[in-house]
Formats: sequence, structure tokens, C-alpha cells
Amino acid sequence: MLKDQDRMFTNLYGWQGADLKSAQKRGSWDNTKALIKKGREWIIDEMKASGLRGRGGAGFPTGLKWSFMPKDSGKPHYLVINADESEPGTCKDRDIIRHEPQKLIEGALLASFAMQAHACYIYIRGEFYREAEILQAAIDEAYDAGMLGKNAAKSGWDFDLYLHRGAGAYICGEETALLSSLEGKKGMPRNKPPFPAMAGLYSCPTTVNNVETIASVPDILRRGGSWFAGLGRENNHGTKLFCISGHVNRPCNVEEELGIPMKELIEKHAGGVRGGWDNVLAVIPGGSSTRLLPKDICDEVLMDFDSLRAVNSGLGTAGLIVMDKSTDIIFAIARLARFYWHESCGQCTPCREGTGWLYKVMQRMVTGHARVDEIDMLLDVGAQMEGHTICAHGDASAWPIQGLINHFRPEMEKRIMEYRTRAVDAA
Repeated sequence: MLKDQDRMFTNLYGWQGADLKSAQKRGSWDNTKALIKKGREWIIDEMKASGLRGRGGAGFPTGLKWSFMPKDSGKPHYLVINADESEPGTCKDRDIIRHEPQKLIEGALLASFAMQAHACYIYIRGEFYREAEILQAAIDEAYDAGMLGKNAAKSGWDFDLYLHRGAGAYICGEETALLSSLEGKKGMPRNKPPFPAMAGLYSCPTTVNNVETIASVPDILRRGGSWFAGLGRENNHGTKLFCISGHVNRPCNVEEELGIPMKELIEKHAGGVRGGWDNVLAVIPGGSSTRLLPKDICDEVLMDFDSLRAVNSGLGTAGLIVMDKSTDIIFAIARLARFYWHESCGQCTPCREGTGWLYKVMQRMVTGHARVDEIDMLLDVGAQMEGHTICAHGDASAWPIQGLINHFRPEMEKRIMEYRTRAVDAA
């Protein structure tokens, strides 16, 4: 269990103020100038040493990603922060913005300096209306205090930070779709290469990072990359914000070490599962796009990137959705299938056509009107969608259904047979 002195997000629950003075009392903006004076290479090396992996879902090493930015491209460099938190079951970035905005702003300055960016854009989800107000007020306060703008934090680095509100499209959580939207175009993913580090925002070198990733930067640089690497497990270093929702007694966001057992995480921080641990039916471990896990796997699995990949799921955004035995698991996954169909941008044929087909078949699976052989058809269509689209939305649409079939196929077959029996009896 994480020790209090190792927590980075000490105001996650808003017990203290979100204003600049309160943030400074918690350690934010503490001699930021000195960190910047150590230079770009030092910052990137510390981030590499920390082992921090992107907290937006992909888990790519942050320091390595930053190092891809060219040193002298002859073009402006940009940092774009992804605050378009639209993954069902995930609500961590929203609380950082609500209660720790200065940590995010300071992290933006440090990260932007490391990548030689004089400007940063925070792209925030359109539905986060109050959060956008809070964040804009925090940005204004930082400007007034000299932490942003010309000679930001007296570091000698000029830095401007802009807040941009999206229109609530899930697809804009994908980094290239986000960049298209930020440019005023339709939010649709772009082919890669070129990658954003070469041609991103306005065709200039750009890095896109998640809110939690950037907000972690100040503490890592102050305490040292080796401190952060000493938490968690090999290749899964540091702390992580976990969002626990569903059939638990106390839904919550909590900061914990990567590698904590799922059962311990739920029982210690979320008050356990409604009706006790034995009442668990399944848990979606990393936001709705990751494959669900049945109780026998949940009993032992660890909450980190590699452990969840080993059981054919993923950490994703660490948004746990707990379902007890009262859940109609087929209906729950059909509801997610509808979400991914609705949110497809329609650019790629496998995703545009496949998501709708998956949802229509899942509707019939819920009532039992389907045929048993259509279960394998669901798997086949999902496999045809995976890896055949510009972005990972097609993959994300297939994975919840794959998890359902992998672990609850007998339940699906039983429902189909029960419907057939009722139809025969009625005849």
C-alpha cells in the first residue's frame, strides 16, 4: 500500500484549496526556475530514469516520447495536453483539474521547456464546463503571478498556455484527431507516419500527453527519477490514479502504486464489492475499452500494464468498472457496443460498418434472438476490425465483446437456447 509521503496528488479530494497559494504550500512552484536551469537534457534523462509510462492508456515511456522531438527543426514546437477524458469508467483527470490545476500548469511549463515549446494547448472535454472554468482561473492566476508568459517563473523561458474546449467527441481523445479538432477541422484521426513529433499541430513538431502524465512531472523532477522508479514493479514504475466505480460500497478515485492486487485495491479503498467479494461477477480493469475479467482472474491479478496484458486485458486508464452477480453481463457489453458505434468517426470502413454490425448482433444476443454460430461471427468480425483502421477505435470496439465471449460464452449460449425453448413451447 502506498505511503502517504510518496503520494503526488495530495489534494485529490479537494480538502484544501485549488488556488496558487494553497498549491505552493503543498510544494508546487517550489524553485521551478532551478529545475529549468538544469537544462533540457537533464529533464528528459530524469523522465527516462523514472520509468513513467503515459497515463492516458497506451503506456508509452514518457521520457522516450519527449526525446523524439527534434532539437532544431526551424519550426515552432508545441505541447498539447489531452484533457478530453471521455472513456466510460474514467474520471481521474477531471479531479486533477478540479483540485490540482497548478500541478498540471507547472508540469506543462517543465515539459514544454524540455521539448523547446514556447506554447502549450490544453484540449479539455466540452462537457467539463465547471472544470474548464476552474482551470482557466488557475491559468489566469499563474499569469498574474509571473509563472506564465514572458520569463515564466523567472526561468528565462517564454511560455504561453492556452485552454481549448472540445465539443464532446470521444474520438478526439485519439491524439491525431485531437490535433485536427484543435486546428478547427473535423475531429478525425490522421495516418501515421508522419508522427506528431515530426508533423503535428499546424504541421509542426508536437507531443501529445495526458493530464495525469504532465501533472506527475514536477514531483518526479523534484524528488528524482530514481524515487519514482523505486515505486511499483519492474517496467511498471510509480504511482497511478485508479478510478473505481460500479457495484462497490464506496466508489472513488485513489492514488496507489502500480502492481497493487486488484482485490486489495477494491477492498481497501472502495469499501469492497456490494454483497462481499464472492459476489463479484466480472471487472473491467482499465476503462470500458479493455476486456473484462471474471472473478477467478480478479482474485489474483495485479493492477499494472504487464500483469493485465498477461491475462489478455489491459490497464488502459485504470478505470475499474465492478459488476456483481446481479448484472446482466450481456446487456452491459451490448450497451458499450452501442457507445462505440455512436462514437465512431466513420472514416474507416471496418470501424464505420463493423461497430454498427456488432451492436445490432449484440442487441439480439441480449434477448436470445441470435444464433449460436453468430457468437463466432462476432469474434471474426472483431478480428477483421482490429489493426485495420487508422486509429485504435476499431480495436476498442471489438475488445469488450471479445472479453465477454472469452469468459461468458456459456451464458450467451444458454440465453439463446432458453429463447428457442420458449418459442417452441409457445408454438
